[in-house]
Amino acid sequence: MTDEAQFEHASNFEKGETSGNVRLGKLESMYEELFAEVIEDGVITLDERVQLDKMADNFGLDRGRLRRLEAALQAAYEAQHKVVIKDMSFGDEAPPQSIAPLEPATDQRTLALERRIKWLEGRLADVERELEDARAHISVEVDFSDVTTEKEVPEDDPADLMRRLRIDPRDEPSLRALLRLYQKANDHDRAFCVAGVLSFIGAARPDEKEYFEKRRVVGLIRPRASVTPDAWRKLLAHPDEEPLIGDIFAVVVGAVLIGRLSALRRDKQLPKPDPAKKHDPAVSTLQAVRCFSWASAILGMGHSMFYVDTDFDGFVEMIPAVPPASKLGAKALAGRSAAELAFLAGRHLAHFREEHFVKLLVPSAKGLEDIFLAALSIGNPGLPLAPHVKEQVMPIARAIEPIMEPAHIDRLRGHFLRFVEEGGRTNLARWATSVDATCARAGLLLANDLGAASNVLTLEDKEKAAEAVNDLLVFVLSDRYAKLRRQIGVAVEA
Repeated sequence: MTDEAQFEHASNFEKGETSGNVRLGKLESMYEELFAEVIEDGVITLDERVQLDKMADNFGLDRGRLRRLEAALQAAYEAQHKVVIKDMSFGDEAPPQSIAPLEPATDQRTLALERRIKWLEGRLADVERELEDARAHISVEVDFSDVTTEKEVPEDDPADLMRRLRIDPRDEPSLRALLRLYQKANDHDRAFCVAGVLSFIGAARPDEKEYFEKRRVVGLIRPRASVTPDAWRKLLAHPDEEPLIGDIFAVVVGAVLIGRLSALRRDKQLPKPDPAKKHDPAVSTLQAVRCFSWASAILGMGHSMFYVDTDFDGFVEMIPAVPPASKLGAKALAGRSAAELAFLAGRHLAHFREEHFVKLLVPSAKGLEDIFLAALSIGNPGLPLAPHVKEQVMPIARAIEPIMEPAHIDRLRGHFLRFVEEGGRTNLARWATSVDATCARAGLLLANDLGAASNVLTLEDKEKAAEAVNDLLVFVLSDRYAKLRRQIGVAVEA
């Protein structure tokens, strides 16, 4: 990076509560490491049990909770390796058991919910067919070819202009009409954002470009406040990111992380970063690392340790650990502008939020579906599942449930009821895509530069970049973005 960026906040910056990070007990993670080594040969001996109990006592850990942790790790191991671990350390005492296999529901409340779900599924199928028929009819009967001519663009209807721009955020006549509307209303920040979009797509006229450049911040933003938890959900999250899905994943993500760590350690695949390459973002002298400390304060999140690895040919990736760490690669350490680093930092940290983090651990849609169903089955053990689905889901449920506290189980029960009330259906592939969009929006908020965001997205995946950038253009033009800028204190005043 050629310029010496100043990753600083405003002098009156108010840092809000730190929230959203994945939480896991440090001592329990140490116990998990020892237990993973113990079960590696498929047998727990009496001597190994004494060793485990001694460590638990030394660290003051609750044995009941640790027994549940062991049951979870054991279930995950058995599911992955198709074996049964022999626990010879309890003598005549039966070892702790995880949850029992799901049985068909018998209580009237669950049966009523099942009937309701079945009816809703049928109704939803009917509505989807009707919607497809309506879309086909519209595509034949309606011709939109002339709606973008400038003389037909409504000058006094911002809602209609935004509807057009959500379909095509590069529609120059609509952008230009919206800019004039905001200028007349003296809404300088909204006008600045529209002028920024026109400049980015190369369509700004001289006066529009001058309006944008005159108000453009030189260097990085210096906000006066951090993003609140409420703003994350209501302003920063993509509209397709269903909050309830993230709430469910947030409850189980700690257990999933423990299982992932244990599996990697058993298979000798757990990354072991070089301690000499570790950097604390709060005190590091590297700009790429300092950027993450600056970004975490603005996003209202904590920050973990970072490792710098010039042999890694990438930007930044998660390292599974407790707490999770990050590795910065060659593409982030050289040749990046301050705005590009800010985009990378914001996007990466947003993936670390507890409602998003499961996607880093289990990136496939099928894996997310299995974990989601396992979480629902813990919330309602009578959840009806097809035999082939139950075969996939039950080992995961047995691995997750023993680790969880009673409060977590209660939260899952509440989330299950909400899920049923809201229709009992979701699209996890769409949710995963919307999480990526949310994280990119967090990056853009910090970068304050569409060009920087576009550069990073294009370097990563040129084919997918255009769609991702278009979503950012829609976000920049939205009410949500304007409210968010005002909330953190970076909106243009005049």
